[in-house]
Amino acid sequence: MNGRSAERLEQLREQLRQRGALPLAEAARLCRVSEMTIRRDLAASNGAIVSFGGHLVMADNPQFAAAYNFSAQQDRYAQAKQRLCDAALAMVEEGDTLFIDCGTTLMPLCTRLPREMTVTIVTYALNVANVLSQRDMPNMRLVVLGGLYYSASQSFGGQDVTAAIRRLGINKAFISAAGVDAEKGASCFHFHEVAPKQAAIEHAQRRILVADESKLDVMRAAFFADLVDFDHILISGAPGRAWLEKGIDAPASRVTVV
Repeated sequence: MNGRSAERLEQLREQLRQRGALPLAEAARLCRVSEMTIRRDLAASNGAIVSFGGHLVMADNPQFAAAYNFSAQQDRYAQAKQRLCDAALAMVEEGDTLFIDCGTTLMPLCTRLPREMTVTIVTYALNVANVLSQRDMPNMRLVVLGGLYYSASQSFGGQDVTAAIRRLGINKAFISAAGVDAEKGASCFHFHEVAPKQAAIEHAQRRILVADESKLDVMRAAFFADLVDFDHILISGAPGRAWLEKGIDAPASRVTVV
């Protein structure tokens, strides 16, 4: 982060401490830069300031906190998640370095990787690391990114996580979301997940969003990407087909319904 970016972020923090939220356009005018520059500044803030519904907020603002019960999510839409991960597995190639996101959606992918496959897995999710560490895959390398542990999502966060992602050569990033809205993009429950997701999206050669039908037409508190930021979107079920047919902010050729 350069000095000017740090100065703008401090200016925005002061405004947010006073006001709670600040429209993105107003933040750009206040700092005398473009909205794109403000977005870059947010990415450099490591998740401390985030964009939500066109407004900037502090990530620790309790007004935007959302409940997420990890255990309760494990069995929800289990069959849909299995189909989605079968489709995701078809995209994996020998020798790939994969980023596997946190949550429960991508867990079946961890169990379906062929035993003899040569693959490197990068994750900041403890549940992903636990499953893979117990598999007998002699040609797998597992890279677990550590930092401050968040039990609610069984994942790690902080500057060390995002810095490590930026240093790695990731072929494919499989990204999960708690909300996928046609206009508002992809979002999640927890603000500490934003920076790792965005770093993986920025640095991976190919970015794949994976979401079951319960996530469609839903917006959660922590926005992390527009739909056009993904090279492919995997969704499931009849709701997925209906969602695709009504038109979304991404080329239809990039969307697969399973």
